[in-house]
Amino acid sequence: MKAFVIHRYGKNEVGQIADMPEPALRDDDVLVQIHAASVNVLDIRIRSGALKPILRYRLPLILGNDMAGTVVRVGPRVRRFHPGDAVYARPDQERIGTFAQFIAVREDDVAPKPRNLSMAQAASIPLVGLTAWQALVEIAQLKAGQKVFIHAGSGGVGTIAIQLARHLGAHVATTTSTANVDAVKALGADVVIDYKQQAFETVLRDYDVVLHSLGKDELEKSLQVLKPGGQLISISGPPTADMADQLRLSWPIRQVLRLLSHGIRTKARQRGIRYAFLFMTANGGQLRDITALIEAGAIKPVVDRVFPLDVAADALAYVATGRAKGKVVITVP
Repeated sequence: MKAFVIHRYGKNEVGQIADMPEPALRDDDVLVQIHAASVNVLDIRIRSGALKPILRYRLPLILGNDMAGTVVRVGPRVRRFHPGDAVYARPDQERIGTFAQFIAVREDDVAPKPRNLSMAQAASIPLVGLTAWQALVEIAQLKAGQKVFIHAGSGGVGTIAIQLARHLGAHVATTTSTANVDAVKALGADVVIDYKQQAFETVLRDYDVVLHSLGKDELEKSLQVLKPGGQLISISGPPTADMADQLRLSWPIRQVLRLLSHGIRTKARQRGIRYAFLFMTANGGQLRDITALIEAGAIKPVVDRVFPLDVAADALAYVATGRAKGKVVITVP
């Protein structure tokens, strides 16, 4: 099968199209013919080698962390899916590889594709949708009337998180550039801060939850907008020792992660704030819940550009600029 692979890690690694063997099917797997996959910042971090100590993949590696497609074969223990079903998924982090014509995914990680979305639109959802769900529903347990601040509202996670928070009845604030102010307001943000004109920490006060996805400066400034008892949830770090437990990493790596997050955890604790790092996981059940919201019209995908598989490197390069509005999708022949 055709796939987009990397043969080494590094900031200068680009990747290329190659012929790769079709994935083996385990007893509880579905084999999916991929119609579309989306590009995530996670793909760029994996390619650079930034996550090599944590996610140990065998090279050559097929990139890609979510997809939509059609089931072509199922393992003998699969009960919920059949050949011909339209599905979407974020595969388990140990079995990524959606920039390809086929992938084998655990049945529990797959959900029916939303009926009102195209394959390209559906492919844009799984990773960012699950990230928003696990941050706002699972960790924050966000409730109606609470106030949530979502960094980078026009990004992949931001566009979905704003809509989910609004559906949950929360008051939503976000940041974006001047050109995207109207777009994030249309998604449901109550307060939109143009970061080129204002500093969010001087505007926002007494928030219950912050969903952070940027750098260290924004992370520490986020503490200033939270009230005591609030929650600071980061998807960009620093990770905590809980992540080591989640990924069953070694004791030395656990201690490294504990040290990396010591500063922000201490500052948060001094303010009576809880800090959590989210490394999202595959979850077909949660994707089904997201599907229901999409089909009800509560969440709509935001797709910026679509690239064919043979120029996947261009799609990654565009996402790396940080200028994408919503998601970038790769279509697979």
